[in-house]
Amino acid sequence: MRLVTVKMPETYLEGLDELVKMGRYSSRSEAIRIAVRELLKRELWGVPEHPTGFELAPRREPRRVTV
Repeated sequence: MRLVTVKMPETYLEGLDELVKMGRYSSRSEAIRIAVRELLKRELWGVPEHPTGFELAPRREPRRVTV
């Protein structure tokens, strides 16, 4: 993989961090790669959206944290 530097609003980063914290993605990079893949599928490669809409990643069970 190649490294790409992207500027984005702070609110986007906060949202990505929240998705990672929730356990939906393992990292910001994973979430961004999946989002770009879905955009390319829809806009460039002509892969139709699921009739109920699309979800960027399968839902994962939240991580259990013991204190």
